[in-house]
Amino acid sequence: MRILFVSAPHPESAWLFKALQESAHSLQRADDLRDGAFLAAQEPFDAIVMMSLDPASYAALLDMLPQFAAAAAGAAIVVVLGVASSQQRAQALRAGADACFGQPYSFIEMHERMQALQRTAGVNAGVVSGPPAPGALALDALTRELTDGTRRLIVTRREYLLLECLMRQVNAPVPRDQLIRYAWPEKDDVDPSSVNLVVSRLRRKLVNELPDVQIETVSRYGYQITTRPR
Repeated sequence: MRILFVSAPHPESAWLFKALQESAHSLQRADDLRDGAFLAAQEPFDAIVMMSLDPASYAALLDMLPQFAAAAAGAAIVVVLGVASSQQRAQALRAGADACFGQPYSFIEMHERMQALQRTAGVNAGVVSGPPAPGALALDALTRELTDGTRRLIVTRREYLLLECLMRQVNAPVPRDQLIRYAWPEKDDVDPSSVNLVVSRLRRKLVNELPDVQIETVSRYGYQITTRPR
């Protein structure tokens, strides 16, 4: 899942950011609301997580929520507040949030709510929460595996993100720079050879475990993932 994370620097926000990263998501970070609103309009995201822990900042977040909702293009908007009353959480929902949590919150519950909102919105990212239908190529975020319903291939976090980006456009080319932004979101400068290395590693794994799935090179453009009927 591609997530825009909007929060001022804080130990709690750093923890949540890392927890989402370790859950096999591709994150883009913004440290303030204006930068976040700008990024939300630049590329599609599956979810936007807005964290505000200081009650004094709640009003500014509420003012900006309609702008995020307008730019979200179907992305689920999840607001995480500090100590907040039910009335304050309801205000966030009325302003455009799809879900709102206050401290103390459960990361597991929040994460599952994000997944549920993604399913409800019909966002097809190739991720499943349960076993896929036989023959259907899918990524399992819980186990970090690529599966066709019967065979399963364990991949690394970087390989998972690369596959997730490719599987948004199965049998269609994906630009190299888009793959880099998705699979290396924490880096500003990525050597193109790093992409080649991960693709080569995935190809070797696919030959042995899922030979009907191929990652093809599109000259001077990028890569595409293709499947053959079994």
